[in-house]
Amino acid sequence: MVPKNPYEHPVNLRPYKRKKPTVLNTFKRDYQLWMMIFPAIVVIFIFNYIPMYGIQLAFRDYNFAKGLTGGEWRGLFYFKQFFESYQFADLMKNTVVISLSTVVLSFPAPIILALLINQLRWKRAKKTLQTTVYLPHFISIVVMVGLLNVLLSPNSGVIGHLLQSIGLGDVNLLGSTSTFVPVYVLSEIWQHCGWNSIIYLAALSTVDPQLYDAAKIDGASRWQTIRNIEIPALIPTIIILFVLSMGSVLSTGFEKIFLMQNSLNLPVSEVIATYVYKIGIVSNQFSYSAAIGLFNTLINFFFLYTMNLIARKTSETSLW
Repeated sequence: MVPKNPYEHPVNLRPYKRKKPTVLNTFKRDYQLWMMIFPAIVVIFIFNYIPMYGIQLAFRDYNFAKGLTGGEWRGLFYFKQFFESYQFADLMKNTVVISLSTVVLSFPAPIILALLINQLRWKRAKKTLQTTVYLPHFISIVVMVGLLNVLLSPNSGVIGHLLQSIGLGDVNLLGSTSTFVPVYVLSEIWQHCGWNSIIYLAALSTVDPQLYDAAKIDGASRWQTIRNIEIPALIPTIIILFVLSMGSVLSTGFEKIFLMQNSLNLPVSEVIATYVYKIGIVSNQFSYSAAIGLFNTLINFFFLYTMNLIARKTSETSLW
């Protein structure tokens, strides 16, 4: 039997567990940052969380005299009414088609534009192009729809005359059920593509210039530089923005669609947002419209949570 060495200290084989910082310690450490973000927290709490008190309107019969909490409790009655409505399938179809078309086509557009702008070496041309593609974002939605009505008019519009000159006849692009969605999506891309590319250009500006120098020395082409250097640098930003876009997958722009609506394109342009407005504000069915709006919000939250979960499982980038 080997005697114990009295000078030998016992070895602790248990792994070291780092203590998690408490909320109070985090606040003390980063109190300057908390003070900077405090006004934003107050604004979000006042305008986003306090109004959630009115969610109960979707489960009650709203009565002006009794207020939000005074109406009779109806439970899921208005949700069932919406699901059993003859308009439910058409509303969901139109909303999903417009939303997914907008996401699928408009989401890659600013990425491609940012990559193209980043390839420009002439600074003056680069600044001019950036300013040009940013400007449509600042056009009011009302003005934008007015421009579409003027340009796409089959009788007096420039595009209408162009279609007539190539033999397509009097094509009413805003009055046709087959062209409404492409016109909406393409106008969205044209208006917001340049503005949305700013965040991708900012991400590209953080790429180490030594990587570009190394690529030039190795004889890499521009496409190889984009594929091996710039796109990997954009992937975290792309994931975050895509997850955020899933949070509004069924929330189509109400103002633009409502202004573009007419009796001819109504079968494909009636979406949940416009239907809620017509039912709640025009027809005064507040409880019914609140139930539809809450259903839409829950679907958006489900998509947001699911995509964030997928992003967290497949990569190291996620919202939480």
